Amino acid sequence: MALGTDQLIEIERVLAAAEADASPFLELRRRFPHLAFTRCDASDVTERPFRSFPRFDLHLIDGCDRCVQITADPARAIGILLAARSTGR
Repeated sequence: MALGTDQLIEIERVLAAAEADASPFLELRRRFPHLAFTRCDASDVTERPFRSFPRFDLHLIDGCDRCVQITADPARAIGILLAARSTGR
């Protein structure tokens, strides 16, 4: 199932509103059980993020062609990769 515009907007809202001491990961999994969610450190990802937020980079996961890869096309996205950015603490 591809990522729709309304879903992407809601995901972006959750990430933008994430408080410094809370992880939006569980909230996103609760709201979008049909999407695959993965998290890692931002330094582990070399691709440009689809969107950047103060605490996370948002990458879209494409798994349509057998191999999982990062995509910039929401129509091909089957999941989300949340890459945690360093807060400098």
